[in-house]
Amino acid sequence: MSSYQVKSVSELAERVSQNPQLAEDIKRDPVDTIRKIGSPLKTDRLIYRIVVSALGLTMLTTVIGATWLAVEDKPIPDILVGLGTGALGSLAGLLAPSPSKE
Repeated sequence: MSSYQVKSVSELAERVSQNPQLAEDIKRDPVDTIRKIGSPLKTDRLIYRIVVSALGLTMLTTVIGATWLAVEDKPIPDILVGLGTGALGSLAGLLAPSPSKE
């Protein structure tokens, strides 16, 4: 079912016209089939893990860099503070539970 992932209704229509198996799946169980179709960003856990790892590594690197600069009595560049703060905010947004609609 992962080969059915689409980003828009027009892309879904194109895929249905080219893929008889998808057309048959929609005829058999339209609700379940359409529910399984989604953006790779919503369904692919590998992409999510890569993004979280990159943001975590960025945050860890900025903390280590800022600590090292502070120990050396050198000024901490604003870009280093900005990168760390941005990575922390992004991680908080990704890892915080989303409100449920129920």
